[in-house]
Amino acid sequence: MRAALATLPEGSLVLVALSGGPDSLALAAATAFEAPRAGMRAGAIVVDHGLQEGSAAIAERAAAQARGAGLDPVEVVRVEVTGPGGPEAAAREARYAALERAAEAHGAAAVLLGHTLDDQAETVLLGLARGSGATSLQGMPAVSGRYRRPFLALRRATTAAACRDAGLDPWLDPHNADPAFTRARIRERVMPLLEAELGPGVAEALARTAEQLREDAEALDALADEVAEDLAEHVDAGIALPAEALAANPPALRHRLIRLAVAAEFGRSLTRRQTLEVARLVTHWRGQGPLDLPGVTVAREGGMLCFRGRPAD
Repeated sequence: MRAALATLPEGSLVLVALSGGPDSLALAAATAFEAPRAGMRAGAIVVDHGLQEGSAAIAERAAAQARGAGLDPVEVVRVEVTGPGGPEAAAREARYAALERAAEAHGAAAVLLGHTLDDQAETVLLGLARGSGATSLQGMPAVSGRYRRPFLALRRATTAAACRDAGLDPWLDPHNADPAFTRARIRERVMPLLEAELGPGVAEALARTAEQLREDAEALDALADEVAEDLAEHVDAGIALPAEALAANPPALRHRLIRLAVAAEFGRSLTRRQTLEVARLVTHWRGQGPLDLPGVTVAREGGMLCFRGRPAD
């Protein structure tokens, strides 16, 4: 907790994203204790997703406990959960949008999130099952913009014990044990099975894996940025990279350079399959024509890999 606050300016406001569950309630109590000692103010934002009967009362109970701990301001925000990707993704999108608005309105320097080591392990397993690459396997960062996760090294059992010791009354979300939700199945079925079959320490091992992958990815991303500055050339309506230089780089760096060119110039994210298709214009060049991808066309012209914008599909 102290490390999460140490990088913030003295006198600034931090807001706890409070659901009322054991993790965020323990975080609220810890923040109420530590923030004044660091010369900071601390408040809380309770997001009511309205997905369950009595959600308004649950949100108010969480807010009351935050106020009782000394947090100020404490605000309850009701959101509408709609949009693509299923209820989990839609709820997350609505929640973070509400947190962003609240942070801006209150001038908060940081928003503290109660994710634990268990959440990190579950995130890594989900990324592994989806085959979504190193980006997902890195899990959640301890710091991402204004968001900080001080509890990533703590187990969920520790936050529950902290609530008991402090006399707090956390809300236990039934969705966290509902097998209709993928993360709930990971939590209730998969992780206990892995611990039973492989022995204790699986969650910690997954969290260590995420940390190591994050270190590697950050180093490769920084290297890609440096190489891109040297290689990239502007062309009409786009950007170009020399095919020979791309071919000389290892695949991990080559693919990053391709994704970086598309993201930086056109604000688009390539899938793994799309990235490999573009890379074939470098590694398996047989005179192929241009590739039409969402928002961008990629073609090999005179030894250059040229990326140009195109109307969205």
